[in-house]
Amino acid sequence: MVLNRVRSSIVLPVDGNVYPSGSYNVTLLIGNPPQPYFLDPDTGSDLTWLQCDVPGKRCTDTPHPRYRPSELVICEDPICASLQPGDYRCEGLQQCDYEIEYEDGGSSLGVLVKDVFSFKLSSGTQLSPHLALGCGYVRLPVSSHRFIDGVLGLGRGKSSLTSQLSAQGIVRNIVGHCLSSRGGGYLFFGDGLYYPSRVTWASMPHESKHYSPGIAELTFAGKSTGFRNLPIIFDSGSSYTYLSSQAYQALAFLVKKELMGKPFEEAIDDPTLPLCWKGPRPYKNTQDVTKYFKPFALSFPSTGKSKTQFEIPPESYLIISSKGNVCLGVLDGTEAGLQNYNIVGDISMQDKMVIYENERQMIGWVLASCDKVPKSKAFLT
Repeated sequence: MVLNRVRSSIVLPVDGNVYPSGSYNVTLLIGNPPQPYFLDPDTGSDLTWLQCDVPGKRCTDTPHPRYRPSELVICEDPICASLQPGDYRCEGLQQCDYEIEYEDGGSSLGVLVKDVFSFKLSSGTQLSPHLALGCGYVRLPVSSHRFIDGVLGLGRGKSSLTSQLSAQGIVRNIVGHCLSSRGGGYLFFGDGLYYPSRVTWASMPHESKHYSPGIAELTFAGKSTGFRNLPIIFDSGSSYTYLSSQAYQALAFLVKKELMGKPFEEAIDDPTLPLCWKGPRPYKNTQDVTKYFKPFALSFPSTGKSKTQFEIPPESYLIISSKGNVCLGVLDGTEAGLQNYNIVGDISMQDKMVIYENERQMIGWVLASCDKVPKSKAFLT
């Protein structure tokens, strides 16, 4: 199945929010006849997997009946090889086992299978490609609050849905998302929804397995914090943004300093996030408080004299808790076990179209209204 890939896209609505639900999900139709499944879109991992209906295996609850596979993938398949450690040996026609571990301690163990996925191109053409996915029969909770059927792997590896759709000639090897601060948004495969000239682009290092624009300098209110060479990863599977310990502490100090003399006191009785503040009255949304906070930014090297900036305004790093307090949605990554990595999570990608162009090794972003699912680029003009 090779189609004309020029400016074609698959667009999927996204449900959920950063707070209070703590995650986003897309509905995919898989199998014959097609069955709906809620998947957590994750640019930080490759393999798409569903919890499988396997007798005698204990799994967490799912919104839909557990998936029943139809076709096993043998271990000689190149997609199977891409999921294995370097010393992996395949013997004959044996099944392809996989194991995935996530940064937050979650994991999925299972077998690789193939099945029919039902998609619709932005042109209206219906597609039913056969794609590889994981049939997971042991799952440690990725996050206990995420009521999902599985994970939608959107990473750079051969097993990701992005790579498989491109390899079959359906769309270009591009994935992107637009998450609304009001909840919901959309996810897309292919290049039919944006004008490259309107997008801010940063290069990805070739050796990176992740969607990383490389190293950045952290600035606050337009001034350097003194923290440079921060390795950055864009990860839609992370609800919040994480900075390595020293950079996080510097940012928290600058935010606190900015609030001095303003009507806030630290809300140590609010367990929502590590750092929350109480105002003179309970707040309903971030627009009530943004005037008291300053933007921060990640500044990446570029080919010209000016640096490429990923600006994070207050509404993209704050949440309002159920108690009506304002909380800092940037967390200590070192404390969370992320070592030296700094993660740009969903909260900081809200109200931007974020594009991962694997063919050109670029990440791009542009301010956008993410509330409605567009049918074409004409929607964005």
